[in-house]
Amino acid sequence: MVRDRDYTLIIDKSGSMSTSDRPGSKTRWETAQECTLALAKECEKFDPDGITLYLFSGRFKRYDNVTSDRVAKIYEENQPMGRSDLASVLQDALDNYFQRKAAGKTKPNGETILVITDGEPYDRKAVMREIIEASCAIDCDKELAIFLIQVGKDKKATEFLKALDDRLKDAGAKFDIVSTITIDEMEGMTLSDVLLKAIAA
Repeated sequence: MVRDRDYTLIIDKSGSMSTSDRPGSKTRWETAQECTLALAKECEKFDPDGITLYLFSGRFKRYDNVTSDRVAKIYEENQPMGRSDLASVLQDALDNYFQRKAAGKTKPNGETILVITDGEPYDRKAVMREIIEASCAIDCDKELAIFLIQVGKDKKATEFLKALDDRLKDAGAKFDIVSTITIDEMEGMTLSDVLLKAIAA
């Protein structure tokens, strides 16, 4: 399932991503850059087209066919600011997948969307609605996977991500296509390790 699959990475660039969780440690934004580079390098082994990369806060930017040599420049062009509008960027990523699927341009094994975020989205219902609608539009549960990774210690964000992971089908989803992990559950793994593990899930 790792090969012949597309990968999209969605990175939160809201203002709180400039935070360091421990004195002297890297900011969440710097950590996200390292993870993006690691993921791009890993994907190049079996998908030379590169990954689709989104950076989002109140608005979002999409970068197509991102290979590892483009990552540093993309991060130089962006700085953390604003609030976390996850619903809009997720809608664009899902719409993009289904448009490519309709045009026969998706990979045989579907797509994995990885989201790195540190806070609660301001429109929780809209996020859940986008995911539920996507789950009802696919043919099998392996076709589309959304992997949400929380950095930071926002308790409300943790509660929301857990609800997405545990109660999606109760809310009307056809398939449970969401998995989540928090910093506490990483048990010493780096964020890069988690991302690369998610690729092979």
